[in-house]
Amino acid sequence: MKARTLKRTKVNVVTLGCSKNTFDSEVMMAQLKANGIAVDHESERGDHNVVVINTCGFIENAKQESIDTILSWAKAKDEGAVEKVYVSGCLSQRYAPELMEGIPQVDAWFGTRDLPRLLKTLKADYKHELVGERLLTTPAHYAYFKISEGCDRKCSFCAIPLMRGKHLSTPLEQLVTNAKGLATQGVKELILIAQDLTYYGLDIYKKRNLSELLAQLSDVEGIDWIRLHYAFPSGFPMDVLDVMRERSNVCNYLDMPLQHGSTKMLTRMRRGITQEKTEALVNTIREKVPGIAIRTTLITGFPGERQADHDSNLQWIERMRFDRLGAFTYSHEEDTHAFGMLDDVPAEVKEERAQEIMELQGGISLELNQAKVGKVFKVLVDKAESGHYIARTEFDSPEVDNEVLIPTEGNHLRIGDFADVRITEAREHELMAVVI
Repeated sequence: MKARTLKRTKVNVVTLGCSKNTFDSEVMMAQLKANGIAVDHESERGDHNVVVINTCGFIENAKQESIDTILSWAKAKDEGAVEKVYVSGCLSQRYAPELMEGIPQVDAWFGTRDLPRLLKTLKADYKHELVGERLLTTPAHYAYFKISEGCDRKCSFCAIPLMRGKHLSTPLEQLVTNAKGLATQGVKELILIAQDLTYYGLDIYKKRNLSELLAQLSDVEGIDWIRLHYAFPSGFPMDVLDVMRERSNVCNYLDMPLQHGSTKMLTRMRRGITQEKTEALVNTIREKVPGIAIRTTLITGFPGERQADHDSNLQWIERMRFDRLGAFTYSHEEDTHAFGMLDDVPAEVKEERAQEIMELQGGISLELNQAKVGKVFKVLVDKAESGHYIARTEFDSPEVDNEVLIPTEGNHLRIGDFADVRITEAREHELMAVVI
């Protein structure tokens, strides 16, 4: 009689959305590996019998991409390419009851804080001793570093609190331990992420404690760069700037989504700040940390945005001259405060306004980049492709900001190494450079 063999579980994790989802997938993969389960990230080999899709549900485009991905894997299951399809993350947290009816091929749905339940479904145990352990999906020299989960803000357009829950800080000591672990693996750059970095510590220390966290992380041997993503302007802890100025490995870089330059629109968005206070904050940041690069994101077409508001926004952008800027069209999300407003800006107008903002910013970026020609910068080499090393200065985050292109011919740089370069040419979002 032929013995029956059981096929070994092999998981393919597919990640959609933001860097916070990337972090969550890396934690999930470490837990699976520790349980003896083979796991890959976005593998194309086709030898996996289980797929876990970590979804995004932030705005309409992201939701549609997540749904399309789920449908694609549902079809793969129908065709016998995989045996099990599991869905986790923000979209699943918020819309699982509606989606499970239309996509019965999905074997189970999990929310943003359901990792132990997902592991149990895969016949794995959640190992508490692994807290902080991850299988990095980024290049080995940098890592996204989530310091808290959830958000207590009441922005009228945002569904994040519905999907991620209330703000929950990770204890400082645990974060320092995690950073030391990453440093021993060769990570040189920590990119701090959260729904709101500036709220860090309020829940467990009863004060905004980001500055102390930064100081302790900067003491970790092997960490050469620390950069801050997703800071909230209202209630910004100014002592963070002191640490940034005093510690050489805290990058002079701040990602602070401001959403709009009009006080009227900021009020409708429930941002808790005015144009005047925003400008004063940005000016103070620039005074306290000379040369800092500020990245922001803006929303176009929010309910009630008139042409005059958009024109005012453009004038404000011209005046503020942000180093980096992204513009997104408003997405009308159920159960948010703004959902009760009339979504009265046509889709094509939203797009036109976003394009106008990006065209304006393109000119500003080019001017700022041209001022760098002839200057020397320290860069971190991320990869090599098409005859160039692709590197970044401390003023640039991976994937979203400027790149520095260095010819591979005649140079021998290693991925993950730092180099000093002189800028020879500037474009809107690229700098050409030579090694010195």
